[in-house]
Amino acid sequence: MERTDDRFIPVLLLGVQAVLWPGAALLSGAVPSAAELLAALLADGLVAAALTARRARPVPALIVVVAACAVGAGPLPTGAVAVLGTAGVALALFTVAAERDTTTALLCVVTLATWQALHGVGLHGLGDRQGLDLVLTALLYAAATGTGLRLRRLRAARRTAEGRLHRAQAERHRLPAAERRRMERELHDVSAHHLTAVVVTVEAALGLRERRPELADQAVRFAAGTGREVTRALSAVRAPVPSSEDLPAPEERLRELVAGFRSLGQPVTCEIDALPEGGVGDAAYGIVREALTNAVRHASGAPTTVRCGYGEAHTEVVVRNAPPDASASAGPRGGGLGGGRGQNLLRGRAREAGGTLTSGPTPEGGWEVRAVLPGRSAAPTPVSVPRTYRLAQFAAAVGLCFQPLLPVLIVRDGTTPAGPGVSAGALFALLAAAQGLALLWLRRTPRTALGTLLVLAALWPAAMAVSGYAGPVLLPLALSTLATCVALATVAARDPEADLGVLRARSRPPAPARPSKAVRVAVPRSAVPVPAAVVHAAAATVAVLDRGATVPAWALVGTATATAALAAAAAWCAGSWYGRRGRSAREVEEGRLAAWTQEAVRDAWAERRRITAGLESTVLARTAEVVEEAEAGRLAQTAERAREALAAMRALLETVRDGEQRTELRPQPTLQALDLLVHQWQATGRQVEVRLTDRVPRRLSAELDLAAYRAAETVLAAGGDEPALLVLDTADGDLTLTATGVPRATRRAAAERLAARAALLGGTLAVERPDTVLVRLPLTAVPSQEALVPSGGRAAAPARGEAHEEGTR
Repeated sequence: MERTDDRFIPVLLLGVQAVLWPGAALLSGAVPSAAELLAALLADGLVAAALTARRARPVPALIVVVAACAVGAGPLPTGAVAVLGTAGVALALFTVAAERDTTTALLCVVTLATWQALHGVGLHGLGDRQGLDLVLTALLYAAATGTGLRLRRLRAARRTAEGRLHRAQAERHRLPAAERRRMERELHDVSAHHLTAVVVTVEAALGLRERRPELADQAVRFAAGTGREVTRALSAVRAPVPSSEDLPAPEERLRELVAGFRSLGQPVTCEIDALPEGGVGDAAYGIVREALTNAVRHASGAPTTVRCGYGEAHTEVVVRNAPPDASASAGPRGGGLGGGRGQNLLRGRAREAGGTLTSGPTPEGGWEVRAVLPGRSAAPTPVSVPRTYRLAQFAAAVGLCFQPLLPVLIVRDGTTPAGPGVSAGALFALLAAAQGLALLWLRRTPRTALGTLLVLAALWPAAMAVSGYAGPVLLPLALSTLATCVALATVAARDPEADLGVLRARSRPPAPARPSKAVRVAVPRSAVPVPAAVVHAAAATVAVLDRGATVPAWALVGTATATAALAAAAAWCAGSWYGRRGRSAREVEEGRLAAWTQEAVRDAWAERRRITAGLESTVLARTAEVVEEAEAGRLAQTAERAREALAAMRALLETVRDGEQRTELRPQPTLQALDLLVHQWQATGRQVEVRLTDRVPRRLSAELDLAAYRAAETVLAAGGDEPALLVLDTADGDLTLTATGVPRATRRAAAERLAARAALLGGTLAVERPDTVLVRLPLTAVPSQEALVPSGGRAAAPARGEAHEEGTR
């Protein structure tokens, strides 16, 4: 949010102060003395200079302004520092609240108000005028501080929104390339690990066939099992759908990996710490797997060590192998299997995890791969104020608060004026404090806070009567009306569906246009200002009549009612306008986020489908031939087919890297693309998780698959910053989608969209809690014609596990 240049404000305040004094005094014929003019010039100039520098040093500027006004108020006439002592101090407090943390702002305003109250009470007591002055001053300070805090929150919200939009836009262009790199890396890992193991094992069995014929049977069984594992791994690469299945811990996966390489005859020793879940653990696993595969290829039989240390500052992954045995046979058993991509992919994997990777020969002639990844304390921590500085702040505040009580000279002898036991100032201060406390609870419990304010408003005439207040009768009532108007504007600005009634829908089509039932409060929101106007009109009427007004009662009631109604209506309309404006801006932002997310997911999905088409026609076909030859017991043909599968994989990788994305083929995403959808929303800073239980069928009809994805997409597109969890399961013959942490998806507009999507397949929508929706789609649903042609006129994409391109036609 850009800041305007407001350096002219101190100059403007200085000019207004000069017009008030000495300008007004000169016009009335009272010529100030030279000493007064010099003192005023020094005090006002010091205040204006401090206000000019308030952006860079807000707290020192506030101290200078208060001190200059306090010193200048003594020798100067009344009004000489009135403008700078009120508006200047309020402006300084506003700047502290807008530029510094909340604790500092509250500490400054409470200290200043307390010091001024104690100083005034010590000098003049707490009479009617003094008490009302304190109330007005406290309200001014609270308004300035509250406005500054609100502006700071708005700036932070705007920066957050701009950051989310920027990340979403950047991710929209990056996600297809990232998906291509992910599949390239995973394809390389599968080919490097599984297929290389098949070639190494089978060729070793071929070399020892005459001396150890039993190895042939073991080799063909291993080749057949590994070929089937390759098929499963490639299927997982092709459609990595989030699941609720419990995976082993990263360190357990690494130990299983090491055990697998030991079974290939590679002597591996390991020292592995407990690793974290997520990017660091996955990166460590991928780096160790690729490094061990390279060791098998180029240094078969050489002792290898694996060390993974997870520390506070960083995580270190080291894989080191000794030089290959020179007395071994012709050369490495995996010779010619590499495609030259391993080192680049390793560095890319480490980079994506936030670390670095180096590799090279060791002094002994072996090879070492060393990666440094983030550790426990790698996440950035929010900047906090040092404890010693905070203690110094509180110590200074306490000292300033007690300062007016220490000098005995300010305690003057005199008689206490006769009157009621409790002054009007004390009662007014208590009522104002109670109203301020109610305003603090307004955001959390708006109706309770508004009711409390109305009860307190009715007590002001009683306080004026019992305390013998003789000042302006309408001034205390105006302060009470101001607090109620602030509450009305705040309540009006809130979202109606989020504040005064949550939509609870249970719609069961087949009638898509059938409105969902809703439970709402009996009193409409537009009637909220009515009781506020009635209470304040009654309070004003009672207070004026108690003073013995000479105007007719009907005229007084009419005037008070009209004035209170006008103030309440103005506050309500202003709050409603501000709320609509804010909601419209949020809807525009969320719409852009949803549109960019949909575009990014479709491009990445098209990229994934382009690559999986090559998998079907090349690698998976060659892998099936490996399994077939191994099951037939033909060792030589098995090794040959495994090498052909590796060659096909390398060719596919070249195609993946060099091929252009066919933008005209953008199939509608299905449940296979949920991981892309989750990744895209996470890129905007929102915590999103999707789980699929084991009961969800692996193959769904194309229409049901697409409808389930669309429901999940609609839930997340509704917006919000809360952590969201989506769980897909089956129950009573239905595919269920339970979304938690999505309060905006329960509101009318989003709920109606969800209900319409479910209705296309004869499903239902239920909103049981303010932040949870449940979508049910029959597993045996018969789709309507609208379900067969989704948005954009494209046909539905094929179900999970299908590789054909029907969705693009």
